[in-house]
Amino acid sequence: MTSAANQSVGHLTPDRSRGPGRAIDRVLSTAHQHLRRGAAATALLALLLASCSGPEQELLLLRGESMGTTWSVQLALEAGRHMAEAELVALQTALKAELVRVNDEMSTYLETSELARFNASTSTDWQPVSAPLAQICAQALQVGAKSDGLYDVTVAPLVELWGFGPGPNKGRTTVPSDAEITAVLAVVGQAKLEVRTDPPALKKSVGGLKVDLSSIAKGHGVDRLAARLDSSGFSAWFVEIGGEVRTRGEKTKGQPWRLGIERPSSGERALQRLVELRDAAVATSGNYRNFFESGGQRYAHTLDPRTGRPAASAPASVSVFASTCAEADAWATALMALGADRGFEVAEREQIAALFLLPDAQGGFEEKPTSAYHRFGRGRP
Repeated sequence: MTSAANQSVGHLTPDRSRGPGRAIDRVLSTAHQHLRRGAAATALLALLLASCSGPEQELLLLRGESMGTTWSVQLALEAGRHMAEAELVALQTALKAELVRVNDEMSTYLETSELARFNASTSTDWQPVSAPLAQICAQALQVGAKSDGLYDVTVAPLVELWGFGPGPNKGRTTVPSDAEITAVLAVVGQAKLEVRTDPPALKKSVGGLKVDLSSIAKGHGVDRLAARLDSSGFSAWFVEIGGEVRTRGEKTKGQPWRLGIERPSSGERALQRLVELRDAAVATSGNYRNFFESGGQRYAHTLDPRTGRPAASAPASVSVFASTCAEADAWATALMALGADRGFEVAEREQIAALFLLPDAQGGFEEKPTSAYHRFGRGRP
C-alpha cells in the first residue's frame, strides 16, 4: 500500500479554448505528464474525441498536488455557458480546501492529522474523530469482512516494517526477519479496531494498532471533489487523483469520457485498454511499480495480513469499476491481496465489476473480466 501525504498545493490551469482541438491538446499533454510522473495506474487520458461538427463547448482543466500525487478536474460546460476567471479561482480554492480537509483527517504522513494522532495514541478508550474518518474506517471494515479479511487497514505496522510507508524503514531493500514480522503481527488485525459512527469515534483493543487508509483515501478524496462539483451545479466532469477516476455525464453530447487502463509492466509505460466511463468510478491496483528486490526475488507492497508478507499469487493488476471511487479503490486492493484465483471468485460472488490482467505465456497480459464488468467496461484494446 501507499499512503496519503502532504497538503494540497494546487494551481489554476483553465483551458479557455472554444473549439475541441486546443482542448484536446491541453489535456493530452497533461495526461502524458501524469504518466511520466508515475502517478497513475489508471492512465489519465481523457480522450477527448469531440465532434468538430457539434456545438461549441468549453472544456476547463483544474489541477494541483495532494496526497503525495497529482489531481485534476475537467469540466465540460454546456454550450453557451462560460465561467469568469473569478468563478474558476473560487472553485479551485474550494477544491484545494476539500483535499486539505481529507489530508487533515486521513493522512499517515501528516503528523497532525486525525488518523496520525489516533495511530500515535496507545489508549484503548474510544477516541472522537470526524464523521468522514469514521465512515471510511467503517467502509474499510465492511470490505475486509467480505474479502476473507485480506483487505485490512490495520496493516500499517506491516507497511512500515517492509518500508512501504512512513517511518525509519522507508525505502528498505532487505526482507524483515521472521521475528520482526511475528512481533508486528501481534498488533495487526481488523478485529482489533472498532468504529462508531454516532457519535463518530475509533477504538483499538491493543495500544500498538495503527490504521493505514492509503488504499481507500485517494478514492474518498475523488468522491469528495465529485460531491463538491455536484453541489456547485456541474453536470459533466472528470475527476482524478493519482490515477483514481470518477466521472459524471458526458464529455460532449453522445461522447463519453474515456480513459486508459495502463499495461502492468515495470518497463516503458503503455496502455492496455481504453474504456468509456459514464457516471462511474474506476481504480486500479498493481504490484509493478511499488516493490523492491532482494536475493533475486521481488517483494511487492500488497501485504497479506495473515502472514505479514507480500501477497502470493497476485494478478498483474486489477481495475475495479463502481459507483463511488472509495469503493473501487478499496476493492482493487482487496482483490490484489486475495490473489488471482480467489480474488476472481470473491469478485464474482460480490458482483464486483473488475478487469483482471494476468501474465500470459507470450510475455503479454490476458484480460479476465468479471461477469459484472459489462456494466462499465465498454471500450477497446
